[in-house]
Amino acid sequence: MSCPETITLSAAAGEAILERLAVYAPSRSDCEILIQVLRWYFWLAAALQEAKLSLTKLRTLLFGQGLQPPTRCAPEASSVSTASRGDGAILGDGLARDEQDRRSAEAGSTPASVASAAEPGKPQGGHRPGTGRLGAEAYVGAERVECRHENLAVGQRCPVCGQGTLYAVPAGVEVRIDGQALLSAIRYALEKLRCSACGQIFTAGLPVRVGAEKYSARARAVLVVSRYYLGLPGYRVQAYQAMLGVPVPDATQWDQIEKVGDCR
Repeated sequence: MSCPETITLSAAAGEAILERLAVYAPSRSDCEILIQVLRWYFWLAAALQEAKLSLTKLRTLLFGQGLQPPTRCAPEASSVSTASRGDGAILGDGLARDEQDRRSAEAGSTPASVASAAEPGKPQGGHRPGTGRLGAEAYVGAERVECRHENLAVGQRCPVCGQGTLYAVPAGVEVRIDGQALLSAIRYALEKLRCSACGQIFTAGLPVRVGAEKYSARARAVLVVSRYYLGLPGYRVQAYQAMLGVPVPDATQWDQIEKVGDCR
């Protein structure tokens, strides 16, 4: 279907046609205009359905070529031209800009709207220095270690001026982040002594803080959190622990998780 002829009709002429249609008395010229309008409707619907009409072409067909956008070096001209144009021309420019951005994205280049928004002389992307960092107060679960001065203490003479005495001020804070496995193991070597006469063996005991069970409550809690909160499968945890030298089979993980579920 070819593009129909352009219809040039003023608002007053359109209102007059509507009045004649209201009393069912259209003229021959009114019928010819209505035929062209219907042809325009069916052509536009078919073109949009087949995706053969771009936004730039649609803007040109509906609103005309319009005024060219002013350059960036003339802000006064930009404000004047925008005020003198109608809403249709402004909408047409928006459609043309969207089409230009779409074509630029398909070609792999920077869209015009994004390029115009970027200010010259400023680096693109990334974060400003100092942003995204957490203060020392955020690490509430960090282990606290106090570092004492090796050679100086409160009350001593200043080694620089030799006149004043040293007193305590708020300590400085440094944070160091380390890594460890989900499950860690401690290997206790229990000393054994044997009598040369009777053969009795005496074995050293474990420290008082060490429990009787191999897996502590904390280890079982870590397994539960890794499976039902982090979503880590048992076989993946098994491979990870084996890589770190603390193997925990998949079946053993399930046994320990079941004990947590059965506890009261």
